[in-house]
Amino acid sequence: MSHQPQEQNVLTLATALIVNTRKQVLLVRKKGTTAFMQAGGKIAPQETSLEALIRELKEELDYTITPQDADYIGCLSAPAAHEPGYMLAANCYFITCTQPLSAQAEIEEIIWVDPFSSPSLPLAPLTQEHILPLARHLLSNAG
Repeated sequence: MSHQPQEQNVLTLATALIVNTRKQVLLVRKKGTTAFMQAGGKIAPQETSLEALIRELKEELDYTITPQDADYIGCLSAPAAHEPGYMLAANCYFITCTQPLSAQAEIEEIIWVDPFSSPSLPLAPLTQEHILPLARHLLSNAG
């Protein structure tokens, strides 16, 4: 009998709400999947969430950021899109992107969407429930 709390079904991630200067939100789709989601990924042992995010953005999008480029939003929770039975604990950062990105590694497709419209795409629960509403809130309050 395990004495561990029920944490084994939680995936701890680093992810980002990335917007461009046109107030569009970046979504990515990994190879072999249908749902669009935020870039980012699992945090490695001995790695902070920000270090993980910097590594993942470089791996997935060939996008280099500094710690000053990312503003911590908070830890968001939602069901995992591709791991049934798992919840995400996503350490989310806000980043304004001013450089071109390209799909690398496991990313098959990257798109920019208007968070004020309803994208007719399959979205990961985290994106649908948290990221797009957050983007609407942050972008409607920004200049």
